[in-house]
Amino acid sequence: MGETAATRTGSVSRKTNETSVSVSVNLDGTGTSKISTGVGFFDHMLDQLSRHSLIDMEIEVKGDLYVDDHHTVEDTGIAIGQAISQALGDRRGITRYASLDLAMDETMTKAAIDVSGRPFLVWNVAFSSPKIGTFDTELVREFFQALAQNAGITLHILNHYGANNHHIAETCFKSVARVLRTATEIDPRQANRVPSTKGTLA
Repeated sequence: MGETAATRTGSVSRKTNETSVSVSVNLDGTGTSKISTGVGFFDHMLDQLSRHSLIDMEIEVKGDLYVDDHHTVEDTGIAIGQAISQALGDRRGITRYASLDLAMDETMTKAAIDVSGRPFLVWNVAFSSPKIGTFDTELVREFFQALAQNAGITLHILNHYGANNHHIAETCFKSVARVLRTATEIDPRQANRVPSTKGTLA
């Protein structure tokens, strides 16, 4: 699974004392999603991630929301990252790099990605409030940290400016979705080559 463009899918089930997570992805999808985490704002953000990356996602999560949303958000990021890594296989033929400035009303956020096999997150985003509704804004970073570490990607996210915290969070998810889409697409000029002079992205 995950070695050719025709089979670039991944599925992960992860169960702990804190959460039960099931995720499946199709990198060559149309952005169709079926998402249920029990956290409304997070579901909305994941829907944006799927829709704008064109990665089909099915996500089912049962978490200890009586504690807070942290375990649910982090463990979902872990599972999505693992499923994407599985779907990428040896990353042969992918575009690998992408960068984008994404505007939404008064907000602009930049995302840059290297689908390198080397996990790293650079986070330069500040929120003016600890909450968006009932959702902790600090969990936006926690999600992307878990995603980057488990997908094996280098990810930089920079919010240039913005006044509305919902918009700031949403531009983070949408900009990452767009660079993820570009970087994981098959480059016809790469044929079946791994896009690295080392010959590996493992």
